[in-house]
Amino acid sequence: MPKQQLPQQKNWYAIHTYSGYEDAVCKNLKQRIESLGMEDKIFTVIVPKEKKIKIKNGKRQTVEEKVYPGYVLVEMIVTDDSWYVVRNTPNVTGFVGAGTTPVPVSDQEMADLKKRMGEETPKFKINLKIADRVKITDGPFKDYEGKVSEIDIEQGKIKVMINLFGRDTPVELDSLQVKKL
Repeated sequence: MPKQQLPQQKNWYAIHTYSGYEDAVCKNLKQRIESLGMEDKIFTVIVPKEKKIKIKNGKRQTVEEKVYPGYVLVEMIVTDDSWYVVRNTPNVTGFVGAGTTPVPVSDQEMADLKKRMGEETPKFKINLKIADRVKITDGPFKDYEGKVSEIDIEQGKIKVMINLFGRDTPVELDSLQVKKL
């Protein structure tokens, strides 16, 4: 139980869970809040997720990934009873903080996280420049090396000049299909 009485204001707190149980903890905690009548002390429970673009079987897919695997965020006023409800939810290993005293997540961190979660279309991060040497890691030209000749940040595509049959040939690739040499 919290030893010192924390200020009676609502803050965001991170709770640690067993990895892979974040969604189950979120669901269980919401049910416990309702059944134990804690809506006036525990307000919001979220598993922070963001959309990312991955290449699977040569196709681009948008997947949702947990921002902090093993953690669930709870907006609450910490009292002995609200602390007890959260702490004793199945698969919760504890609050993030010193000892038994939960430490609130900073407003800046929450703002950054909400911005990250709110991005509807994932942004492409292409850490390449024109003339960079790259190795193709996927697709029909796998293991070929070449030079970046064009970058399309909007589409996440790049053109790479590879030596094919003794001449430079442009190949359009997804930015996830190459790695910088």
